[in-house]
Amino acid sequence: MSIIGTIDDKVYNLISPHINPANTSIMIFFSNLGEAVSIIAIAIAVMLILFIIKNKREPICIAVNLALIAGINYILKEIIRRPRPDILRLIPETGYSFPSAHAMVSIGFYGFFIYLICKKVKNKAIKYIASVLLSLLILFIGISRIYLGVHYATDIIGGWVIGAICLIIFIKYIYNNKKWRRKE
Repeated sequence: MSIIGTIDDKVYNLISPHINPANTSIMIFFSNLGEAVSIIAIAIAVMLILFIIKNKREPICIAVNLALIAGINYILKEIIRRPRPDILRLIPETGYSFPSAHAMVSIGFYGFFIYLICKKVKNKAIKYIASVLLSLLILFIGISRIYLGVHYATDIIGGWVIGAICLIIFIKYIYNNKKWRRKE
């Protein structure tokens, strides 16, 4: 067995004994926070709030970041074409498995919120609490996908790594690009 298969099996074997109706409901909740509909709804709500408070740059960056990371995920899935696990699936899912869109998009999307909060919010307690909660959300979205049997652990890890790289590149070369910046 390959190292990837070993990692996938060991992680699933850690999670699978905890499968029960109560945990499944919790995991579906977290998985839903990584769904396209949820992320788009949250993005629109945040963008509207920012527009109302006369901030035009961040809403555009949120939309561009989300579109780029979703597009990159789609391209990678089409190139790699890894089938989904054939283990117990607790929810229906179609499409390819690697990299996990939930993991990749959640770290890119919620991770960008962490960055913005750390950069813009002055209150240290709010920065800390928001960063921890959003980090836990990213973690639980990924775990939920393994628990629900629709991704291998390496799909999630790969999604997080690729998503983090995309986020870093986005922040460095697009968000912090002097052409996009206005005096803050």
